[in-house]
Amino acid sequence: MRFGTFVFPVSQKPDNDYRIIHETLNEIQLCDELGFDTAWLSEHHFDGATAYVDPVVFAASIAATTKKIRIGFAVVEMALHHPVRLAAQTALLDNLSNGRLLVGTGKGSAFNEYEYIGFGVPMSDAAESLQEAENLILEAWQGNPVNFSGKYWDVAFPGLRPTPYQTPHPPLIRACLSEESTREMARIHRPILIGAQDNDSISNRIHLYRKELEDANLSDQNIETLLDKIWVSKNVFVADTSSEAIERAQLGLNTEQNHFRKAREEFNPSHTITKKSNPSEFQSTFIAGNAEDVYEQILELKEIGVSNLMMKMNTGEMEPEIVRKSIKLFSEDVMSRF
Repeated sequence: MRFGTFVFPVSQKPDNDYRIIHETLNEIQLCDELGFDTAWLSEHHFDGATAYVDPVVFAASIAATTKKIRIGFAVVEMALHHPVRLAAQTALLDNLSNGRLLVGTGKGSAFNEYEYIGFGVPMSDAAESLQEAENLILEAWQGNPVNFSGKYWDVAFPGLRPTPYQTPHPPLIRACLSEESTREMARIHRPILIGAQDNDSISNRIHLYRKELEDANLSDQNIETLLDKIWVSKNVFVADTSSEAIERAQLGLNTEQNHFRKAREEFNPSHTITKKSNPSEFQSTFIAGNAEDVYEQILELKEIGVSNLMMKMNTGEMEPEIVRKSIKLFSEDVMSRF
């Protein structure tokens, strides 16, 4: 299995932003030193849900201060980006990082309408424009002259400079919230990101993806290659004792969910439905315990076909020394056994 850190640092107050941004960068540098495969970055605006806000800019700092860890987006909110500019930015990042970039895309937040309003983008257009944006990025990355005419973008330019370091381009991965989007990505042979959910749902999603590939008569080798590129997300926390880990993890999740809820209630238009917290969310999304507990729970994921685990190890603005200890315990006593 491969293990990545999903850095999604909540900052509850503006005065905390500077500190948390730098603490997050330090966490990624630690993960690089310990041999984690990928640092996954998110994107949210205006509410402190993601302290560093812009994964593209933050990725440049990671590229400059780490050596081996890959840099992934989980995800870039595509509705808030012009695809040609993003193609240029990601091509540059791929060069700066010597080919360590993975580009995960999604339409944007399903619940934060205020993010779309802040960028002057209709929330209703986000899902429909995603495929066109990805097509334009893929065409731009080739470096050839582009003459693109679509519903949302009508552009022409001589060719992107620089082109990506990786050949033919960085991996392009789609976050899939629905079964239909999972099937769609399988049909075009593109890897997917599966968000944190219960193991049965994860297993069903992987099975659905596999079946679509099998129905397309792909070879067993090609199917296994694509399945090996799927990343699954879970919240993960390791402590010396199970009781400590579960207590800290539950507190972190409650803090995070309360922060999200308050922001949506305060900033969303009155017609927007606010997502309510689910009491079973802890059991379905969190892996928490001592090292042995966490090992056993991750082993269950491996047995249902998970090859790559994206772990949010700081949930709800945890103390940095506690997070660093959890990361070290995971590296020494869990990751080393896979």
